[in-house]
Amino acid sequence: MNDFITQFPQSTVGGLTVGAIYALIALGYTMVYGVLRLINFAHSEIFMIGTFGALFVVTQVVGVTAPLSGLALVGMLLLLLTVAMAASGGAAVALEYIAYRPLRRRGATRLAALISAIGASFFLQELFALQVIPPLFDRPEGRNQLGVPRIVEKDTLFTIGDAAVRTDHVIVIVAAVAMMIALDQFVSRTKIGRGIRATAQDPETAVLMGVNIDTIVRTTFLLGGAMAGVAATLYIVEFEITQYNIGFILGIKAFTAAVLGGIGNLRGALLGGFALGLIENWGAIFFGSDWKDVIAFTVLVIILMFRPTGILGESLQQARA
Repeated sequence: MNDFITQFPQSTVGGLTVGAIYALIALGYTMVYGVLRLINFAHSEIFMIGTFGALFVVTQVVGVTAPLSGLALVGMLLLLLTVAMAASGGAAVALEYIAYRPLRRRGATRLAALISAIGASFFLQELFALQVIPPLFDRPEGRNQLGVPRIVEKDTLFTIGDAAVRTDHVIVIVAAVAMMIALDQFVSRTKIGRGIRATAQDPETAVLMGVNIDTIVRTTFLLGGAMAGVAATLYIVEFEITQYNIGFILGIKAFTAAVLGGIGNLRGALLGGFALGLIENWGAIFFGSDWKDVIAFTVLVIILMFRPTGILGESLQQARA
């Protein structure tokens, strides 16, 4: 108990930081499920593509060799966000067009779409390991972990009790919350957002009301992919590594966060992400850091058993300003 009290403040800061990344990735799962009732298990590779887009800018375009500060840091973060969001968003749209749209137009079952998602996930992993990473990053073996040069100096800005809150913690949490609020407002207030909610509620009626389903689905994948790109940028800022299969465990945890908060609910993804990050970090105090994955997957099993609708239990079409 003494160890828990001592480590609790710093563990909470770490949990909120990683939880923000879970929440951003979970948005992609929850949006696609809300509109198509599809679990897009290839979304973890959309996140992975975003990390490599950001890494390419840092190492091959700009060539960062030392931590940045001031306007240089702000400019670099904006550049990384733009490239990662474009890479992940574009990959998500391409994935929908190639892997899911033909099945949807043929009236395929959800099981067929799920199998397609799993196949696309493994395809993208192997494609990057064999064809993308070696030439772009001069790595003959594309399965090795790649380090990312430090972009921001991880100085302590302030303390809360015994917890040191660093620069990178603030960047990750603030940026993640800002992007999630922006997405929530977009879905709640814009014409396209109303189309997304209408399609999620009743796609047949939405078509009769003039909603272009293909446009809505494409936009949904684009937005979910863009949020994964934001998560990718924040991940390399915080953890400074990436790999061809970096999204596998993170993707499952983000899916757990989506289920925990309420699959198909944007605000539920935010709540679920932060909750999962805190739960696994607090649990690690008692059981050790090696048990973090076990704790996260145990949470998934418990939620599916006792409250499969999640904490909030709302669906995407019920989101309002």
